[in-house]
Amino acid sequence: MSDTSRRPRKPYRRPQKDPVRILAFEALRAVDERDAYANLVLPPLLRKAREKEGPDTFDGRDAALATELVYGTLRRQGTYDAVIAACVDRPLKDVDPPVLDVLSLGAHQLLGTRIPTHAAVSASVELARVVLGDGRAKFVNAVLRKVAQHDLDGWLEQIAPPYDEDPEDHLAVVHSHPRWVVSALWDSLGGGRAGIEDLLEADNERPEVTLVARPGRATTEELLREEAAVAGRWSPYAVRLTEGGEPGAIDAVRDGRAGVQDEGSQLVALALANAPLEGPDEKWLDGCAGPGGKAALLGALAAERGAFLLASEKQPHRAGLVARALDGNPGPYQVIAADGTRPPWRPGSFDRVLMDVPCTGLGALRRRPEARWRRRPEDLEGFAPLQRGLLRSALEAVRVGGVVGYATCSPHLAETRAVVADLLKQFPQTELVDARPLFPGVPALGDGPDVQLWPHLHGTDAMYLAVIRRTG
Repeated sequence: MSDTSRRPRKPYRRPQKDPVRILAFEALRAVDERDAYANLVLPPLLRKAREKEGPDTFDGRDAALATELVYGTLRRQGTYDAVIAACVDRPLKDVDPPVLDVLSLGAHQLLGTRIPTHAAVSASVELARVVLGDGRAKFVNAVLRKVAQHDLDGWLEQIAPPYDEDPEDHLAVVHSHPRWVVSALWDSLGGGRAGIEDLLEADNERPEVTLVARPGRATTEELLREEAAVAGRWSPYAVRLTEGGEPGAIDAVRDGRAGVQDEGSQLVALALANAPLEGPDEKWLDGCAGPGGKAALLGALAAERGAFLLASEKQPHRAGLVARALDGNPGPYQVIAADGTRPPWRPGSFDRVLMDVPCTGLGALRRRPEARWRRRPEDLEGFAPLQRGLLRSALEAVRVGGVVGYATCSPHLAETRAVVADLLKQFPQTELVDARPLFPGVPALGDGPDVQLWPHLHGTDAMYLAVIRRTG
């Protein structure tokens, strides 16, 4: 009998449950299985973990790590997929999605964080044992040990084609964006390599939480008393939380007197509110008002002038969100659920109209990193008729001498200038207003007359705005 046959078997060790990594895995599964958005899935999962584990066991550092694991993995998904593909003996499509999620979480810990190699691998294997079983955990262990053989720069040298041979594919792999998105952003931005690399890098940075103090209801001074709060860069109503935090714990936010709103979104609403008019300034329309951030700011600004705001949103549940955002507004307003392409209001009824149209959302990839992997070039064809129909409705809704703001959270030229150019041809009695003076103090606004904001230049989402005056 050999010595090995007499060797006692190791007792079975139960896997260690790590609430942080289990939470991150559950969030990724929700994003994959239900097309959920991480910014909607993560907060309730964090609350549940705190309630289950207790605040002493699951503290703020745990919440921060879970958030970093989820968002970091989603942002770098394309790069990590390419790395993992080089470490497995089958096409990635043949790897079960839950297994791939565990591998991606492990790859992010190895290549995108300061977690030591041994800790990253062992924690990922323990997670695999809990959520996948011991058999597939062995596969995870083998793959991640291969991933750990190089750092991120070392892997990029192997998996990314040289820039000189294929610039777009090189940038797509290095900066983890689909190739078609790289191409579209580069076309919209113009310029050389430095600008597009800065933009793609900015898309991969976690944005600060930005608050808006709604005029007449809260002040920036009040919000600046919060911990780690600093003034916004451009909007007089913006306050940034430099260390994250929970906005819902702030009294003004909880009371609806302030809200969470990207500074680019604030600037678009302010520009429309301050665009020069001919004639009265009494009736405003937000024609695509959901979920209500711009409507709440417009409502507060309208109230200061004694103007009325009509906020319209097609989806009833989103109209409910608009009503909640406007609740307590000091001036007159009304929220309705209506299709902006077949509106119930009479033509020529409004002095100011904002139409922030549905779009691909390519301007908000910092906050919704999973959107870059869901969108397809053909999505542009689906949005095109709706965007043109909504702008047409806006131009019909505004009176002669009034102004329309056409806005998107996408810099894609097919969703911005192409739409505006088409509708100006259909409405010859209109003119483009130079929108740049409506963004006082904001640099790098281009040649005009429209304005495109950029994450790497302005620290905002890539919001677009064209201001159009009805002349006849």
